Parts: sequence; structure tokens; C-alpha cells
Amino acid sequence: MTATALRPRLAAFMERASVRNFIIAVIIFNAIILGLETSEPIMAQFGPLILLLDRICLGIFVVELVLKLVALGPRFFRSGWNIFDFIIVGIALVPAAQGLSVLRALRILRVLRVISVVPSLRRVVEGLLTALPGMGSVFLLMSIIFYIGAVMATKLFGGACPGCTPEQIANFDEWFGTLGRSLYSLFQIMTLESWSMGIVRPVQEVFPFAWMFFVPFILVTTFAVVNLVVGLVVNSMQDAHSEEANAATDAYRDEVLERLKAIEEHLGKR
Repeated sequence: MTATALRPRLAAFMERASVRNFIIAVIIFNAIILGLETSEPIMAQFGPLILLLDRICLGIFVVELVLKLVALGPRFFRSGWNIFDFIIVGIALVPAAQGLSVLRALRILRVLRVISVVPSLRRVVEGLLTALPGMGSVFLLMSIIFYIGAVMATKLFGGACPGCTPEQIANFDEWFGTLGRSLYSLFQIMTLESWSMGIVRPVQEVFPFAWMFFVPFILVTTFAVVNLVVGLVVNSMQDAHSEEANAATDAYRDEVLERLKAIEEHLGKR
């Protein structure tokens, strides 16, 4: 059998649900193995076995990629997901010696291969990528708001503090002493992490009307701009799902039309 005739059969074999489910199982098993490698007691008792299982999993991934390369040929590199898998497995094959031991930690990236294997996860990632242009505009808007807020906070709360205790002066300098510190503090406030008892209430003890700055900032950033990002992602995922559903419908319609045409031709011969 020639390679040209073998490729369609091999491609169909790699697309089987049983093969895809097997790869998913190996990915999950490999993730568990990599987690066990972080435990010193387990490695002391079962280290050689765990390392052997890890190499077997890596070997399965390599065989899978080789089969895909043979089945698809140059078309393999036309798919972003295939390139993604190629890079992830390639990183795992880089030797960890000669100062590259940090690459051993990157082996956990193999778990990300489950994204390229599971269609529902692919749709999520594709939705996120589709939303990036709109998200860029929202992030630019948020950056402008943060910059304005940081300059105001530094001017209002990071300067002179008459009547403050040394502890309050130190806290205000830590929170709003520079533009960078103000940006970080405002980011913490936006995430609602200890924003009230940790920052705002101590500031209000010295500046009673500080709430007039912090409350509008939270309303604009946390409840307005962040929700814009969520809305963009959800909308992009819905669009991606709709396109996939429309493509499936079109394919089914074309198949039905071809069958009807074949039936008409068969009846016409009679």
C-alpha cells in the first residue's frame, strides 16, 4: 500500500473517538504522574516506576504526533492546534541537563494538550482569542481609568499627612507613596481583596471623604469595566458555537442534497 493511500486511513484512525479518548486518558494519567513527582516520600519509594510511566506517556505523545505528521503531511502545520501540540511535546523532549533543569517543570504543560483534544475546551479558547481585539479596547479604557485614579490617589493620600501617627504615615506611603504603589493598591481595591478594612477605612480615619473617591472607582472598574470583559468573552463564545452549529447544519444539508440527487439519478435510469 502506497503512502498516498495510507494517509486517509491513518487520518480517519486518528480521528476516531476511541483514539481521542485514549489520548485524553493518557494526558490525565500523565498529569497525575507529574503531580506525584513533587512528593519526596512517594518518589523515594516508587521513583523509578513513576519516571518509567512518565517516559511511556511521553512516548505515546511522540507516536501520536508522528502518526499525525504521516497522515496529514505538510497540512499538519496548517492547524494551530497541531503546532501547539508539537511545541508542548517538543519542550518535554528537551534534555534537562546543562542548566536547562528548569525545563523539567515545563513538562506539566503537557496537561494543556487536553485543550486541543476536547472540542468543548477548544471552543472556549477560540472564544477567548476572538474576544481579544474587543478586550484590548476595554483594557485600554481600564488603563486610562487606573492611571487617572493612581495620579489622584498619590496626590490626595500619598503626600503630607498632618496629625498622622508614624504608623499611618508608613501605611499611606506604602499604599500611595508613588505612582506604582498607587496603581498596585488600586488593583487590590478593584479585586475587592481587603479593600475596605485593609485600605479604605484606615484612609477614612484621616480623610473622612475618601469614600467619594474609592466608591466611584470600584463601581466603574469592578462592576462596569470588568463586566464588559466578561460580556465580550461570553458573546465571542456564543458566536463561535453558532458558527460551528451552522457549519454542521450546512454539512448535513449538503449530504441530504447529495443523497436526493443520487436517488433522482437512480430513478431516472429506470
